[in-house]
Amino acid sequence: MEKLVSLCKRRGFIFPGSEIYGGLNGTWDYGPLGVELLRNVKNAWWRDNVTTRDDIVGLDAAILMHRTVWIASGHESNFTDPLVDCKTCKARFRQDQIAESQCPKKPSKKPGEFTECQLTEARKFNLMFKTFVGPVEESATQVYLRPETAQGIFVNFKNVCDSSRMKVPFGIAQVGKSFRNEITPKQFIFRSREFEQMEIEFFCKPETSQEWYTKWRDQRFQWYQDLGLKGDNLRLREHGKEELAFYSIGTSDVEYKFPWGWGELEGIAHRGDYDLKQHMQHSGKDLSYFDDETKERFVPHVIEPSAGATRSVLAFLCEAYAEEMVEGESRTVLRFHPRLAPVKAAIFPLVKKDGMPERATALYKDLQKSFHVFYDEKGAVGRRYRRQDEAGTPFCITIDGQTNEDQTVTVRERDSMKQERIGLDKVKGYLFQKLG
Repeated sequence: MEKLVSLCKRRGFIFPGSEIYGGLNGTWDYGPLGVELLRNVKNAWWRDNVTTRDDIVGLDAAILMHRTVWIASGHESNFTDPLVDCKTCKARFRQDQIAESQCPKKPSKKPGEFTECQLTEARKFNLMFKTFVGPVEESATQVYLRPETAQGIFVNFKNVCDSSRMKVPFGIAQVGKSFRNEITPKQFIFRSREFEQMEIEFFCKPETSQEWYTKWRDQRFQWYQDLGLKGDNLRLREHGKEELAFYSIGTSDVEYKFPWGWGELEGIAHRGDYDLKQHMQHSGKDLSYFDDETKERFVPHVIEPSAGATRSVLAFLCEAYAEEMVEGESRTVLRFHPRLAPVKAAIFPLVKKDGMPERATALYKDLQKSFHVFYDEKGAVGRRYRRQDEAGTPFCITIDGQTNEDQTVTVRERDSMKQERIGLDKVKGYLFQKLG
């Protein structure tokens, strides 16, 4: 994990937040490669779950919402973690994570095991960030930064039904920032205070909800497999009854085996009609659905596939990272699925003479209209290959002396390192075919 974190900073994937001022714990900034990777994950999710389906529409709800939203959802009273303080070192811990934590004064011990530890009794700590709307800080103006994107969908259920004329079963999708004041942010970007979610609330008839739950659970697990998370590092785990929220009819987690152990990437939850009924009760608005065909009125059940975009980025980074020996030299490579790779192709002139830079630049400018590509003419071509391997670039295209003779270029593939000659006029079509 240390090598991956180092690579992420060195190559511009992820930087510590506010680093020049000593950093702000639990915050991370995405650099030139990282922002492209994150965007590609979100775009792949949106394309596969929204634009290529007729039964899903999109939404972008406000981050700041009326305080009653969070009272109705139960977040204001129940969205808490058990907080424990150490009176000696002033460190804070989640009580339910003490077994996997270290004592700051004696790292070989867990909090409470060292003789100097003085742990307090656990108390509830609400994870929502408070702020205020307007110039006066008082209870009447208090709001929260949203801890999840789901509630923005629920409160807009009637608006979407009325404006889009969608018919149940249908879903509303949203990608956006959420904020949680984690007691102990850790494990790089896996648990942070600011993160992005990719969520769907799928509304269906109560009698078909179990069938839809099974469909969404299987489809979402397959999505990660299709993008490269396979084998023993990925699993689908059904929650036991003791794990379920009181309103939940069923929940499954897509989990990835990170270097520190299993971690959740996505939860697929059968939430019943709990959320819409809560908002009906607190708002006084009718959020039931009338079926024109059957002439029946009902409160839809909801299936919620809720994925962490930033957690997915970390899983794809971990899965892609590899070190290997090639002809006696070490090579570090990120084997991203082509859909996720930040840079799709790099274009090189073999040397900076004989018109090669000009032809390479012309190819780069042409490909730039269709793909995120990179131009590099500095250093030996072998070193340029290695730099692109570390960035996860699937293809490198080199303009050389033969290009002037027969209008062909060398295409080098990242994973196998095999090279082939193709026509200069075939490069764009080749990339479209290979990148999918």
